[in-house]
Amino acid sequence: MDEILAQRRWFDRVFGTMFAAFATVALMLSAVGLYAMTAYAVTRRTQEIGVRMALGAEARQVWRLFIGQSSAQLAVGLTLGMAGAFGVGRLLRSLLAQTSATDPLTLITTAIVFASVSLTACYVAARRATAIDPLRALRCE
Repeated sequence: MDEILAQRRWFDRVFGTMFAAFATVALMLSAVGLYAMTAYAVTRRTQEIGVRMALGAEARQVWRLFIGQSSAQLAVGLTLGMAGAFGVGRLLRSLLAQTSATDPLTLITTAIVFASVSLTACYVAARRATAIDPLRALRCE
């Protein structure tokens, strides 16, 4: 009986494993894309950072500014993404086995990954930009 059940569940196990692998790759690709876009957005504002630093702003103030702006964008993105995940989860409910369409562990883990990637990218790019001499940053195109 166990052998018959194992043969019947083979299809579900194979495709479940494939979906998990594709989901992991998709999460990594989206994290890399989020990092690149966030770092690029901060790097494009190198002249603004140079002006702020020349006028007397401290590096910590500049970091706080960019991390605050990145956090606001992240909050909007996560809100829309979670709403989309709940919507798609309801459509795929019949295909899921041994998990729910709104698995809290998966959704929280995804939100934590995106938040940490976004804040890290913003922090690293702003730190690099504030380390530059303000005159050099003003000449940067």
